[in-house]
Amino acid sequence: MKAIADLMNMEGRRTLITGATGEIGQKMAEVMAELGSDLILVDRTDKDFNSLVERLKNIREVDIQCIVCDLELEPNREKLIYDILSSETNINVLINNAAFVGDSDLEGWTTSFENQTVETWRRAIEVNLTAVFDLSKGLSPILRKTKNASIINISSIYGVVGPDHSLYENTDMANPAAYAASKGGLVQLTRWLSTSLAPCIRVNTISPGGVFRNQPESFVKKYESRTPLRRMATEDDLKGIVAYLASDLSLYTTGQNIVVDGGWTAW
Repeated sequence: MKAIADLMNMEGRRTLITGATGEIGQKMAEVMAELGSDLILVDRTDKDFNSLVERLKNIREVDIQCIVCDLELEPNREKLIYDILSSETNINVLINNAAFVGDSDLEGWTTSFENQTVETWRRAIEVNLTAVFDLSKGLSPILRKTKNASIINISSIYGVVGPDHSLYENTDMANPAAYAASKGGLVQLTRWLSTSLAPCIRVNTISPGGVFRNQPESFVKKYESRTPLRRMATEDDLKGIVAYLASDLSLYTTGQNIVVDGGWTAW
């Protein structure tokens, strides 16, 4: 029987994380480095890899490779997959974390349903769902060859429940249909992949609740009042579940959507 520490040991394994320089992506990279996993960090060209790499090296001496890739573009995804397959690099864990979240300045995004555009819908689906399909399919041959491989998809509570639009009143925030649809699709894709890639690869989803990012005070107060634990999430709240799903702690867990939301969906 293995000790818990042995089940958590990721030495000699490698984790690929998309959206690696984002706040959640960075925290996941820190967790995997702490567990001893080598890393492939993937993000867009305008992102800062250097400060993240320096911080990771201070946590633990692991091999770190940084790859620039805009996952919204299919040719870029194809090149990423080709380069990894050609290099014969082992990958034990794939964390599909990159997401299209838009912003208040993006036309057809944070607006009324009638004014949301097909263009922004397509962009969200491309990054949040199609890219996950592409990477999971393209990298599955490598994952199959490794021991106890794991794919972790990052969804959202809004892939599970509908939004309360009153939370966004008097702010420039909103909850676009494309975000919800893409995240909901990701939960179902996880279930499909879990049975299709078994028994070689485990596939699970993490659905975080709202993460505090200095949102308007009115939004935060309303959100917290609807959350049993009476606070928004922090990136640290996801560390434990990432360690669990990536490591051998979860050897008999697949096809699951684990909601980390302070009880938001329990009402």
